[in-house]
Amino acid sequence: MRERRENPPSDAARTEAYSGLMVPGRSRVGILGGTFDPPHLGHLAVARSVREALDLDEVLFVVANEPWQKVGARSISAAPDRLAMVRAALAGHRGLRASSLEIDRGGPSYTVDTLRELHRSDPDRALFLIVGADAAELLHTWARHEELPGLATLVIVDRPGCSPGADPKGWEVVHVPGPGFEVSSTMVRDALASGEPVDHLIADPVLTQIERRGLYGMGRS
Repeated sequence: MRERRENPPSDAARTEAYSGLMVPGRSRVGILGGTFDPPHLGHLAVARSVREALDLDEVLFVVANEPWQKVGARSISAAPDRLAMVRAALAGHRGLRASSLEIDRGGPSYTVDTLRELHRSDPDRALFLIVGADAAELLHTWARHEELPGLATLVIVDRPGCSPGADPKGWEVVHVPGPGFEVSSTMVRDALASGEPVDHLIADPVLTQIERRGLYGMGRS
């Protein structure tokens, strides 16, 4: 059972807390990291919602090179294929951009290294790490998790109709309501394997990349 906040803050309190994050002259960048195997419409909906709610300049979709917590659990598509799908998904979406930072760095992908690299490239940039409510509860399992709160504001995307859990300790936290529909990369892969339609789950350009690259058993004789 999800842990519930004993005294959840009011909307006014959350707005006041958020206003303290506004620093004139600083660029504001959201970081949405993931395997994106494949990227789906839920990823896009979350990024657009967070960007609008927090007035971010852009949201970076940071494609993991080697998602160390998933390696060995299932087959993972090659990083260049996943990056190509993300680029296809984001084409034409203002303020949403694919990042190959972790792929270029190589090896296992650790969020702490990514945030530090982004700070080094632009020390004045304010970073907002975007995670789902379930992922927020597992931040203590991330590599060098104790270093993360000093590198970014945590944006927790709440599930509609669910009470937020307790905020992770040490973080500056902002909550944003999530999209009102459920979709996951697993759902997409299962639908493709079953020959079911996926037009309600992924963008058409992503499906084109999947077929062109023969991913998830598509485009193969």
